[in-house]
Amino acid sequence: MTGTIDLATNGMVALSREALSALRGALVRDGGPGAVAYLQEAGYAGAAPLHEGFRRWLADRGHGAPEGLGLQTFREEASAYFRTAGWGSLDIDPQQDLAVIESTDWGEADPTSGLDFPGCHLTAGIFADFFGRIADAPLAVLEVECRSSGGRACRFVLGAPEALTEIYEGRRTV
Repeated sequence: MTGTIDLATNGMVALSREALSALRGALVRDGGPGAVAYLQEAGYAGAAPLHEGFRRWLADRGHGAPEGLGLQTFREEASAYFRTAGWGSLDIDPQQDLAVIESTDWGEADPTSGLDFPGCHLTAGIFADFFGRIADAPLAVLEVECRSSGGRACRFVLGAPEALTEIYEGRRTV
């Protein structure tokens, strides 16, 4: 079993948390509300290599494709993969037609930034594409709690766009 990820082979680069936080801060400061969409779009565009890297990671660890794993194994391996890639650990909690992903150490979050709203926009894009590929369905992602805005953890809800619209509009709770 491997405990590392070859970034170059998997189309990835290492980036410090400080650099990511500074990039987000500059984009939001200078780009206004549109910066959120830019970060989500970048995350979505960059998720394919993460997904392929995850497939290789699983093969190196003696597993098959992610969509063929049992739920507990998938949760453990996805958390280990993202932690090893430097993003942080994940707790994935499936709930009917949604999933809630929580992390108390997520790499995009900056607890010192004092944001008014959740700020892991790059992650929202990454998760939408990454987990959408595994689900073989389009997924939307809504961050409902963030360490960057004073939360205990970063908490993301994944699901069909319609379900997340209901949550966003307050017609449904998680």
